[in-house]
Amino acid sequence: MDRFVPPDARILDADVDFQALAAQDPVWVPPPPCHPGASRRDFIKGVIASGTAVSALSYTMGGRSARAQSAAAPERLIAINVNGQVRRTDVTPNETLAMTLRYKLGLTGTKLGCDRGECGACTVLIDDVPHHSCSTLTHALRGRKVTTIEGLEAPNGELHPVQKAFVEELAPQCGFCTPGQIMSSVALLKVNPKPTRDEARLALSGNLCRCGAYDHYLNAVMRAAREA
Repeated sequence: MDRFVPPDARILDADVDFQALAAQDPVWVPPPPCHPGASRRDFIKGVIASGTAVSALSYTMGGRSARAQSAAAPERLIAINVNGQVRRTDVTPNETLAMTLRYKLGLTGTKLGCDRGECGACTVLIDDVPHHSCSTLTHALRGRKVTTIEGLEAPNGELHPVQKAFVEELAPQCGFCTPGQIMSSVALLKVNPKPTRDEARLALSGNLCRCGAYDHYLNAVMRAAREA
């Protein structure tokens, strides 16, 4: 067409080729043909019919698009091995392990401190290696083994040797950083059962203690190593 014709004018223009117009604009659905003697009622009916057809087409195409996006989205219901048990839970794509443990699985022994991988309060073991759970995505843990502070206790309720040593050396002060300190200590003793004090200090260097009880924690690690 050589000129722009507003939609209302196109409906009233008897010279418009509606088939050609529909071919150029597949979303636009032409109204029923009208003639110069058509009444105002017929004109309104034609406009309503056109709008209904376009709305139905948009709804259909929109539904297909939403289904396609849903099919491309990652699966939210996943199974992870936590403390020797396979737990299934609904996890968003950007959800961290700390959030999953605390708010989905009820394992609140893992603490959230800085929430950016600096304080170590959220430390857990992933395949026996210490990790900050606040900066680890839960979706990355398929097929891996997670151990939290709750998983160190024996089935009969007996504390882990490292937990016992922490109690005997009065290591915890406020206790907020204690779970992370214990998990880092357990990971150290798994690979180095008889560490020096400097090696223990290096292994715990990623765990901050607001109470400043670092010597107490080091004493507890050395005690656990001696009594193991």
